[in-house]
Formats: sequence, structure tokens, C-alpha cells
Amino acid sequence: MSDKDTLAVYAKAAGDYADRFARIEDADVDQFSDLTAFFELLPENGLVLDLGCGPGQWAAKIRDAGYRVEGMDASPEMAALAKERFDLDVTVGTFDQLEAVERYDGIWANFSLLHAPKAELPDHLSRIHHALKPGGAFHIGTKLGEGEQRDHLGRFYSYYTEDELTGLLQDAGFTVVRKRTGSAVGLAGSDDTFVILTAHG
Repeated sequence: MSDKDTLAVYAKAAGDYADRFARIEDADVDQFSDLTAFFELLPENGLVLDLGCGPGQWAAKIRDAGYRVEGMDASPEMAALAKERFDLDVTVGTFDQLEAVERYDGIWANFSLLHAPKAELPDHLSRIHHALKPGGAFHIGTKLGEGEQRDHLGRFYSYYTEDELTGLLQDAGFTVVRKRTGSAVGLAGSDDTFVILTAHG
């Protein structure tokens, strides 16, 4: 994500966002089931990249489950919060700066890639596939819908149907093994439907 308006929203609201959404103890059973499905595809002590980690709550949970974890986020303010709240060292960088090759056993991209333009997602997925070891695990969450638009806070979003997102993952070389849909209220206050896919390379 490199959209300056989206980054500006997160810079301004970083603390509020973390207070509202980075309390891992508030995660519901379905959210923990996403982690469980992801963990089932990882080797013991595997290395995981949380791509677009935000304030670091999920990276911390992955670390606390016994895996090695690295974080990456385009927002310096979010990276600072991840260090402050969870003692995570986060690389500040955008999706197109992911250049690793067969480094990670898993990549967790939980509602981060939806801030990238739709035209760029195939390249991002290709980079993710190359960054994973053969058979590596991939988790992606995004909002359901069509097209691209900004929310009332000014954040840029790309929306996908289940079939569209599944097809994009397949085109990038992934095999989807689990889907989950639901709805949740985010920073903007709207109740949005979403889809989460778990896949392997």
C-alpha cells in the first residue's frame, strides 16, 4: 500500500485503531479459527511474514504460538505501535517492495492487500508466491464487493467477489483450501461483509 491518503488516515488514527482493533483477547472464535487453519499448513518453528501487519496484534499471536515472525507495513506509525505494544520489529515498506525468494513458510495478509489497486494485485500475489517456500501457507482477508472506492475517511479500497479472489489466487499458483465469509464493523463504522481464504503454494 502506497496510497498517500490511506496512509494519512492510518497515521492520524493509528493509536485509536490499535486501541479498538489490536486487543487480541477481543478476537472471536471465527478469527482464531483462521489462525488455526493457517497454522495447520506451517512447519514447527516456521518463519511467517505478516504483510501489512498494522499495530502487530496478529504477528504477536503468531509469535506467541511458537512461530518465528517478521512484520512489514507501509505506515511508520503502525510499525512504531507494533514495537511499543508487542515488541515487534517491523520493516516499513510497501507491497511492491517484497522481494524475498523462498524465504517464508507462511505469509499472513489480513485485510491489507485490499488497499492496493485491483490492477496491482496479480503482481503482489506473484511476489508473495515467490517469497514463500514451495507449498508455503497464505492467508488473505478482503472485503466483498465489486470495483474500487474510498470510504468516508478517505481510505482506498478494492473489493472482490469470492470467485474473483479465488481465481486470482489460482492464477498466481495457489491452491485454496478454506474459505470463510462474515461481516464486521471497522474503523469507518460501517458493517462490511468479507471473505478470508487460506491457501498453499
